[in-house]
Amino acid sequence: MDTLAVDFTDEQKRYLEGFTTGLQISRVGRGLGGGVAKIGAGSSGEPTGPDAAHIKAQDQVLASGKKLADQEKFKREEHPFDAYERLKAQARTNAPPPPADNFRWRYHGLFYVAPAQDSYMCRLRIPNGILKHWQFAGLADLAERRCGPYCHVTTRANLQLREVLPKDAVPLIEGIQDLGLGSRGSGADNIRNVTGTATAGIDPQELIDTREYAREWHFHILNDRSLYGLPRKFNVAFDGAGKIAVLEDTNDIAFAAVEVKDGFGIEPGVWFRLGIGGITGHKDFAKETGIIVKPSEATKVADAIVRAFIDTGDRTNRLKARLKYVIDKIGMDKFLVLVEQKLGHALMRVPPEALVPRPAFDRMAHIGVHQQKQDGLNWIGVALPLGKVTCEQMRGLAKIAADLGDGHIRLTVWQNLLISGVSDTNVKLAIKAIEATGLSIEVSNVRAGLIACTGNAGCKFAASNTKAHAADIGDWCDGRVEVDTPLNIHLTGCHHSCAQHYISDIGLIAAKVPVGDADDTVEGYHLFAGGGFGPDADIGQEVYHDLKASDAPRTVEKLLKAYLAHRASPTEPFLAFARRHDGATLRKLAEAEICS
Repeated sequence: MDTLAVDFTDEQKRYLEGFTTGLQISRVGRGLGGGVAKIGAGSSGEPTGPDAAHIKAQDQVLASGKKLADQEKFKREEHPFDAYERLKAQARTNAPPPPADNFRWRYHGLFYVAPAQDSYMCRLRIPNGILKHWQFAGLADLAERRCGPYCHVTTRANLQLREVLPKDAVPLIEGIQDLGLGSRGSGADNIRNVTGTATAGIDPQELIDTREYAREWHFHILNDRSLYGLPRKFNVAFDGAGKIAVLEDTNDIAFAAVEVKDGFGIEPGVWFRLGIGGITGHKDFAKETGIIVKPSEATKVADAIVRAFIDTGDRTNRLKARLKYVIDKIGMDKFLVLVEQKLGHALMRVPPEALVPRPAFDRMAHIGVHQQKQDGLNWIGVALPLGKVTCEQMRGLAKIAADLGDGHIRLTVWQNLLISGVSDTNVKLAIKAIEATGLSIEVSNVRAGLIACTGNAGCKFAASNTKAHAADIGDWCDGRVEVDTPLNIHLTGCHHSCAQHYISDIGLIAAKVPVGDADDTVEGYHLFAGGGFGPDADIGQEVYHDLKASDAPRTVEKLLKAYLAHRASPTEPFLAFARRHDGATLRKLAEAEICS
């Protein structure tokens, strides 16, 4: 009798699914990890081994009479990957890390966030932001045992787990690896999680599926220790020209898919346009280079850029250590010469007129139901309240993805997620199931674009409770002002600008606002308006300085009402309205509005 032909019970089917999952985890797990060779010295006394380039760069700083930043000293004294046994020892005694180890453990994705919380935050690596339903459910089970019972979706289409006690740190990161995922190199001076188009492979307007290229870069990083310990953190993103923006121009390396026309002496077709040096927290986007890269060469080009940065980045001043400052100092042309030397050949340059304009974004494509390129299939964008999803909700969404979709959970840079591969006949059922988890696929335009970093509830750098204040803005504005065009409102807690406040329609950066006596302050913000990304890339202008957090909801309401009352046409976006006026005029128009 052919046992495979037997009708199995639901319990038997669950067993087979679990068995298959275990095999998949085993296969993936064997491929993780990188080298851990110690630094040595050759017969000439020169550093050797995978960390040699970093040691040489540090030696040059010391030879010039300058002092290394403390973090460079920590790396030089003991590489974080060589100290894993001490991390395990601290876990056994539930001991918090001393400052040097707090930096080192970020190489494993662990951030001790005291005094905000007496615990670790753990950040993952999820290439292109896409994971399997069983991985998502597995993370929920793991978080319930080892963390706060929730996850946060980040603005790099990634996940963070919080409230991790020191005793749970090692079981957590090893449990993450058991799921075929990882946290290695997701913090400190390393190449962070690689982002790509959330709808890669299913988007009807995409030029290229970014998953292959994000995955190649991801594993290239994981398995080459020489790419750890950079002068500062480093971000890389791939945009496949899909409907949902990746914000690639805010990254150190931006690969943006473009169509190259015939007749310019270059092979026509889809290439990546190369941008370098984005860091919007420092008010700069990735600079256009005039260079295009064959997709198959993206990893090699990115590797050469990173290695040129290793040699030239500032190891003395953490505030000036990002790639942007190397380019500011020596110029783009000189930096590209260094890259070409690393690469071993010249890069391909084209005039702007050789490129077809990118297809337009759909700023609401991350929320609701949207048709895929595959006939009869859809992706469903699920709204998460400021990126937070509980473990119970994670398991529910994973089951929906497995039962009614293609089994994938796709994270976006807009702090939410998509369930893909849902057939036309199952859309209504999927929506009902999503609603049963307490989540929704339909929200107001204010809430759809409302983004906040962790804030001072979980980050020592933040000056305000951004997530709570963002929720206050959403609660206050919903029902009081109806915005009928896409809108982004971003709240960020400090100058690191994890929520990228400068590029949003309305952006707020936290500040301690003086009240009463000179030393008396309350939580508050500086408010900016008119920021944008992609073809509209620009930094917003300040409209309000030292705005108390308690006044922020009413102030945003007044600004939105001023927009609706004074826009040039019913379809004029907020960005265009804000850019038609200076900050003082926007403030005057807003103050003329009456709050509900």
